[in-house]
Amino acid sequence: MIRVSIMGATGYAGVELVRLLLQHPEVSLRNLSSVSFEGKPISEIYPALKGICEERLTGEDGLFEETDVLFTSLPAGLSEPVAKKCREKNILLIDLGADFRLSDPEDYERWYGKAYAEPALHADAVYSIPELHGERVKQAKIIGNPGCYPTSIALAVAPALAEGLIETRGIVIDSKSGVTGAGRGLTQTSHFPDCNEAFSPYKVACHRHTPEIEQTLSELAGAALRITFVPHLLPLNRGIISTVYTEYKGKKSLAELVETWKAFYRGKPFVRVLEAGETANLRNVKYSNYCDVSLHLDGRTGRLILVGAIDNMVKGAAGQAIQNMNLAMGLPETAGLTMIPPAF
Repeated sequence: MIRVSIMGATGYAGVELVRLLLQHPEVSLRNLSSVSFEGKPISEIYPALKGICEERLTGEDGLFEETDVLFTSLPAGLSEPVAKKCREKNILLIDLGADFRLSDPEDYERWYGKAYAEPALHADAVYSIPELHGERVKQAKIIGNPGCYPTSIALAVAPALAEGLIETRGIVIDSKSGVTGAGRGLTQTSHFPDCNEAFSPYKVACHRHTPEIEQTLSELAGAALRITFVPHLLPLNRGIISTVYTEYKGKKSLAELVETWKAFYRGKPFVRVLEAGETANLRNVKYSNYCDVSLHLDGRTGRLILVGAIDNMVKGAAGQAIQNMNLAMGLPETAGLTMIPPAF
């Protein structure tokens, strides 16, 4: 059994890791840490775990003992010293935060307001959306787990850029997320009276996921590109749906494009390419590690519109992190991740 510990286990992504790993056939869940709730059983914080997981939350001391894989779900700037300890102890680190997502240290400093404290670690780190970078993680010791918005966007648009089917200029991305994306800490915008029966964009053209999106799409295109990215807050708990507007320069029909997307993701069990005329819907991916992708060709304007839908807490966070762990540890990619979305 693979011995797994979690740092930041009481955040939304952290407790989602707990929920999923408890059902993983090859995992033994060991140490759960939390600064805010040290000493308390996790079931006291999340009563849904009562009788299922009564593990008491610890501090950092002892977190690295009897551990093969450590997941960190921490604010930006806090995962680097943990990664250093993991490397010294030969522990695989999978970071759900932002510290190992960006390859350019200047981008990190510009968007997160701080410099890398351990630059040498980043040479060993691998950023991985498994469907696009899965081969890289097989020998990795530090894995940067992608952000939720970048995952939904990259999986929708990757075949278009890889096949040269769209212009690299003028890409506009409209994304919508449930409030869990903001984390467990309450803010005014996630306060129930402010977000219920409300809908608005936020961080327009200045969201921190922008450089990560551009980094991934530029790699796919083979050239640097810039996008317009506008996220919105949906008055629901979980889910992300991203609509990507592109200028189509190919000659294929919509039916042919769907077959191109299916071929691109053949053998990738968690990307479901919908048929022509179908539209991705958050309801159909809830609680699962699936990403549903739908394609829409606007012949009047010459635009190819791509839609990606994921559960932001699973494929956008904990599920994808486990998928990366499976690949890195030589397990079946789907191990512990075969949850079926509810029908309604």
